[in-house]
Amino acid sequence: MSKPIQDNICESQLFERLYKKHAKNLHDFLHYKFGDQLCPQDKVQEAFIKLWQNCGKVSPNKAKSYLFTTANNLMLNAYTHQKVVLKYSKQPQNHISNETPEFVLEEKEYHLKLQKALSKLTEAQRVAFLMNRVEGKRFKEIAEVLNISVKGVEKRIYGALKKLREDIDEL
Repeated sequence: MSKPIQDNICESQLFERLYKKHAKNLHDFLHYKFGDQLCPQDKVQEAFIKLWQNCGKVSPNKAKSYLFTTANNLMLNAYTHQKVVLKYSKQPQNHISNETPEFVLEEKEYHLKLQKALSKLTEAQRVAFLMNRVEGKRFKEIAEVLNISVKGVEKRIYGALKKLREDIDEL
């Protein structure tokens, strides 16, 4: 039979007995009260950690009530936190930008210039250039897809870059 709990909780054997005696009941209490969503097993562990950290302050005859109160408070805190997270996840987020209207306008104008310059490229140059710069393919991969040599890909991309530099003075 187990000895009555009257010693110091800081003794590891007594603490282990407390754990074996109360852990399952504490878990069941939290599970029945809050369900499984808030991880009652984690809160049981946290409550025992808090008991261990405060073992000198808690008398052995108050250990059970300390554990249940602590675990219940941990669950309530987790529940409150979950409500706050849910509340803010439902609110529409304001997308604030530090960009000035002038910058946005310049960006649109530049994008239009780029599209116009890309349309002036030959189809071979445009395909090779976009595969490299947009899709991120290497010259060898482009050569395999287009069924040409790597040198042919290089020539097309470098020709496209030269023509784009001429058409877009900011590039």
